[in-house]
Parts: sequence; C-alpha cells; structure tokens
Amino acid sequence: MRDESGTRQVVLDLIVEKGPVSAVTLASILDLTPAAIRRHLIVLSKNGQIEAHDALASGPRTRGRPARFFVATDEGRSTQHEDYASLAIRALGYLTQVGGQEAVEEFAHSRSRETERRYAPRVHAAGSDRAARVRALADALAIDGYAATVREVGNGIALQICQGSCPVQEVAAQFPQICEAETQAFARLLDVHVQRLATLADGEHVCTTSIPLGMPASRYRTASHRLQRAVTNGGTDIEGSR
Repeated sequence: MRDESGTRQVVLDLIVEKGPVSAVTLASILDLTPAAIRRHLIVLSKNGQIEAHDALASGPRTRGRPARFFVATDEGRSTQHEDYASLAIRALGYLTQVGGQEAVEEFAHSRSRETERRYAPRVHAAGSDRAARVRALADALAIDGYAATVREVGNGIALQICQGSCPVQEVAAQFPQICEAETQAFARLLDVHVQRLATLADGEHVCTTSIPLGMPASRYRTASHRLQRAVTNGGTDIEGSR
C-alpha cells in the first residue's frame, strides 16, 4: 500500500501524462474517492506543481461550478537537473557564436535524425496502418520520458500525440530549432505532413502534434486551423472547437 506522499506522486505523474485532466477522471483511474483526490490536488497546487483551469463549455451552459482541469507546471514536470539544462544552453550558445544559426540548425537536424533512427524499428513494426504507427511512436516517446499519449480528434479526422513532459524543455525554449527538427522527424517516421499545435517550450501545457488520418490535404488544413485556434484560445476540450 502506498503512503500519502507516494500516492501524491502517482497523482502528479498522471497529471503530467494525461493533463488537462479532471479530478473525477483521476479518482476513477486510481480508484480513490473524489475527496481523497482533492486533498492531493490541494497539496500539489500549494507546492506549485500543478495549476487548475476551468473547462470551456462546448454545449449549453449549466448551473453550478464549472468543471476544472489540472495540468502540471514546469516545477511539476521537472525531470532533469538544472545544471544539465544550463550546460546544454551554454554549449549551444557558444555554438551559435562560433558557427552562427546554421550550426545550431545542423545540430538540431542531426538530433532529429538520431530520433528517427531510434524510433523507426518500433514504428515500422506497427505496419502500414497510420493510426497504429502513431500509437507506436507515442509508446516509444513515453518510454523515453516524454509522457506521451494519443488523442483522437475531429471524429477520426486526425490523431494528436500529446507529450506531457520534455527532458529538453528548457533548452528548446531558447533554441526552437530543436522542436522544429523533432516535428520533421515525426513527419518522416509517419510518412505524412504533421503539424505542431503547441509546445511546452512556448509555455503551453503539453506538446501537441496533429497527424491526419487519410483525408484530402485541403480538408486537413481546414481542420488543423480549427484545432490551432482552439489551442490558442486555451480550450481544454479540442472536440469542442468543431
């Protein structure tokens, strides 16, 4: 049986992985009472590890308190030592000085190729079905500490890979080439154009990448624009943006 602190860490881990997520969902997953979940949420919030957001209503407004969804803060998502991030930032800063932006872009491209080589066997083993390949990629990312999950959006129009944690978040915040190169690696692995809707490095709650599932390009662009607007407006329920 886990002690209070152990259970609280499990709650935090779930919020990192599945956020934005409601207290009701957390209680259901962990088979705890809502009151028990709320106790942990209060402590995590006081510690600055999570924050709450009201859900945007997608239907008729109802009485009562609006549903609240919880996401992890940078403090809650921290999975690396600050010294490592500082060293990486200084190293890339020096690389910029001696080689210019082209040198940083070349580094990011090399890292994306390494990512592609690492995940290719698992993705290719999923066969030709795109949805299966997306889920295989998310599983591989989760193993590497990215807390990745897959969400279906737009009545099957697309899938989203949502990464609740990023080991290089602080570095990517200063060198966005890393995120751009990672997106390109995903596109090559899945053999389709993908769109990065949000990143932790830009201050969003998750890194979100949208992958179309067999639709005309024009229809996908229209759907992607709607999803992008929903994310920009702070929506917690992407389905409500349709």
